[in-house]
Amino acid sequence: MTTKHDERDRGDEASEQPRHKGSLAAGFVLVPVLAFVVVLATGLGRDPRTLPSELIGEPAPTFTLPRLGGGGSMSLGSLRGQVVIVNFWASWCLGCREEHPDLLAAWERYRERGVVLIGVDFEDTDEAALAYAEEMGGDWPLVTDPNSRAAIAYGVFGVPETFVIAPNGTITAKRVGAVTYEWLTSEIEAALRKGVGVGFSLFLPMMRVSPRPPMRPRRISRGASTDVRSSR
Repeated sequence: MTTKHDERDRGDEASEQPRHKGSLAAGFVLVPVLAFVVVLATGLGRDPRTLPSELIGEPAPTFTLPRLGGGGSMSLGSLRGQVVIVNFWASWCLGCREEHPDLLAAWERYRERGVVLIGVDFEDTDEAALAYAEEMGGDWPLVTDPNSRAAIAYGVFGVPETFVIAPNGTITAKRVGAVTYEWLTSEIEAALRKGVGVGFSLFLPMMRVSPRPPMRPRRISRGASTDVRSSR
């Protein structure tokens, strides 16, 4: 026998079921949202240039890339026993213009100590890259990266990005964004200290890198290209 109280109780249960399902659905939505908030809270408060890289302490990916403008190729493996700076750049990159004087200063300071700077042109045209190099000056080796294979191997998503490689071939530092002269000198000195005696143990002669012909710097006009495909 059903009473009015029974009907009222069933009505209450029926009304609670949609509310219960709604709360479960809201919970499923909130969990990923809260997780995303935690990620933002732990990551956004840090300088992305200082975030750790999986490549630090690992052997540097080797490459043999054609020199920009022709004239053969350049192999990273041939520089084993020396400190190498691998700088990914592009003519359309504002950050690359910003860091260029610091790269030039570090190159002039350390080239006589066997430190090699390699500029890897990233997603660019040869014509634009050559014009940029002539405008900005500097004579360190520049190479192209067909199909961005080297950039992919180094995990590069944008430019500029710079890697410091110790004489034993391991990556000791990485910089996302424009480098500074202070950062370069600090990391180069640290890599040089790691390499004390390495040249003798490997029985590898120090290799002199043939520089590009010097290019006279030109005044940068206002309204230069914007970094539309900027780094992270």
